Amino acid sequence: MSGQMNMSADTNAEKEATGQEPAIIIRGVHKAFGDLHVLKGIDLEVMPGTVTAILGPSGSGKSTLLRLINQLEDRTAGEIIVGGELTGYKRIGPDGQGLQRLDDKAIARQRARIGMVFQRFNLFPHMTALGNVMEAPVHVGHVPKAQAKEEAIKQLERVGLGDRLDYYPSQLSGGQQQRVAIARALAMHPEIMLFDEPTSALDPELVGEVLAVIKQVAAEGMTMVVVTHEIGFAREVAGQVVFMDGGVVVESGGPDIIDHPESRRFQEFLRTVL
Repeated sequence: MSGQMNMSADTNAEKEATGQEPAIIIRGVHKAFGDLHVLKGIDLEVMPGTVTAILGPSGSGKSTLLRLINQLEDRTAGEIIVGGELTGYKRIGPDGQGLQRLDDKAIARQRARIGMVFQRFNLFPHMTALGNVMEAPVHVGHVPKAQAKEEAIKQLERVGLGDRLDYYPSQLSGGQQQRVAIARALAMHPEIMLFDEPTSALDPELVGEVLAVIKQVAAEGMTMVVVTHEIGFAREVAGQVVFMDGGVVVESGGPDIIDHPESRRFQEFLRTVL
């Protein structure tokens, strides 16, 4: 049985056992940039409260898939359903087969359900750690400043930076900056967190502190999709591991597929990174 088939069987079994619907459903998703066909028919489901790790070489479409889930890019074809709601479009017509693009306000409402942490920290250099974490709740969520400050302090303490509230990004290490970025995403109380290679821009000695925070948030029950090259992290934390190459899902299943890869391409990839 292929890894892709394993994933479907595992997901169906989990749905039957828990009675839960997937937090994310991706069906037949394609993405092209002009003549460049980056994603070529992705099918994937993510159950609530689970961690999905996406592995694969550079250029395989991993980051593009995350950007489609968070509507930073518009898909070329296919469906992405988050929390039971079709993203980016609404169904129209008597048979519901037509699609109409949502307006910016509706898309912003959908995106607010998802937090995203990027490779680069994207912090505002002129704001302190506290200011960076308060920014979105105040100006996007319209939360009163006093309440936003209280929440920002809570989230910075959650990621181990309660003693760095008044530090500017230039005064923080790369690992600390990435932890501020995680706190910033958590301050919006997302239902789902997406991580796009969150440790790839860090010096090796700083990787562990960021992975520890991600593990902690995962242990608290957050639904996560993590694009990563950290194989040990994927093996330890993920309930579902997906290997992508060339814009398709080559193999997927439980974390045991890392130790027992079926496809030759996944075997070759693991040999280069382990």
